[in-house]
Amino acid sequence: MAKKFHKAREKPLGLTELIAIALGGMVGGGIFSILGISVEKIGNATPIAILIGGVLAFFAAYSYVKLAVYYKDEGATYSFYKKTFSNSHFSASVIGWFVVFGYISTLALYSFTFASYVTSILPVENYVFTMKIIAGCVLLFFTVINLLSVKGMGKLEDIIVYAKLIILLVISVLLAEKGDIHNIVPIFNSSSNIQTILIISSITFVAYEGFQLVIHATEEMEDPEKNIPKAIYSAIGIAIFIYITIATAALLSIPKADLIVNKEYALASGAGDILGNVGLIAVIFGAILATSSAINGTIFGASRLLAVIADDGYFPKIFSVRIKKHIPKYAILIIFVFAYLFVLTGSLEAILQFGSVTFLLVSFLMAYANFTIRHKTNSNGPIALLAMFALAISGSLILYYEFTTDLLEMLFIILIYVLLVLGAWAYSIIRARKKKLEILIEKIKQ
Repeated sequence: MAKKFHKAREKPLGLTELIAIALGGMVGGGIFSILGISVEKIGNATPIAILIGGVLAFFAAYSYVKLAVYYKDEGATYSFYKKTFSNSHFSASVIGWFVVFGYISTLALYSFTFASYVTSILPVENYVFTMKIIAGCVLLFFTVINLLSVKGMGKLEDIIVYAKLIILLVISVLLAEKGDIHNIVPIFNSSSNIQTILIISSITFVAYEGFQLVIHATEEMEDPEKNIPKAIYSAIGIAIFIYITIATAALLSIPKADLIVNKEYALASGAGDILGNVGLIAVIFGAILATSSAINGTIFGASRLLAVIADDGYFPKIFSVRIKKHIPKYAILIIFVFAYLFVLTGSLEAILQFGSVTFLLVSFLMAYANFTIRHKTNSNGPIALLAMFALAISGSLILYYEFTTDLLEMLFIILIYVLLVLGAWAYSIIRARKKKLEILIEKIKQ
């Protein structure tokens, strides 16, 4: 009956909706946040770094796609790893903690970016304080929205996602028309060596995080075997095109000094001078629309993932409690708390780098899981190995960059990982003991 009901549903998610889900997750705050930082480090080579980051995303997506088609489990990353290494409580716990806090870091990034763009047009003296207050308010607003109700996927979501993409592309075209080709020549300079470009490429990986959200809709989509790979690969390709277009347009028209000085809101920094107030409002609106939809969607998905992991015993059980049958109340609240703590304690670069390293690490673990069962997933062994190598190198490059430029920031990131591993270890032990106790009780009953 359940299968018949599933097939009989009138509006399953088609390819268009699935691509919208992935793009909604990817085109959030990443491109707005990385642009200024990238221009500061490698100048005109920024589009090249973004392209390499996109290629890295394709490598990461390969294993996600193969595992998704094989397992057909909407639990995605956590479920894939747990099923592949079913005898390791610690591995399951670690992957669960890493994925949840990876999402939390992206929430901090999106709210940070939202606040930066809003604050850029406000007449305030204490910019940093105001920005962090606004970031907290937008997180709180969407936390309340998620606590009050759940809106299903539909055409309205498609319209919102594709509308923000159109706005960004229109802004890029308008900027490019006002630009000068000489502003992007030469492409390479003394600061844009191969190592630095690869480091920035690794950091930009967080701008492609979100494609795996498609997998959470496995139960709601038509023909997962065909649509999962089509949706994910198409969305990454579209995101690469949009990011490169935006970056190139900004470099053509906005003085690099403005992009660097105002890196928290780089795209808006010169739009007002070049396009006037209408252009500035369009940029601000595009950034707000992009980050708002990403915040809302990430809170929704991350809270439900946290509830599932908590129900498995790898987080406090209270986070699995749901109200109105489906809303994980305490999971939503704790995600808000930690996301805002990230905003309060970390800089934009620290949040970016933690998010990038986390999703590179998680993607590496997915590549490892896929390689382990490559005969079952029908995967190409050399491609899976190449993906593992590229992801590992990229994560190492970010840590090396932190070590050589900001040791304190690196220690901050390492401290977070130490705390996550300790938490995962503690709950893996607790769960293992509960399982043994349950087995013992069951034997006694028999």
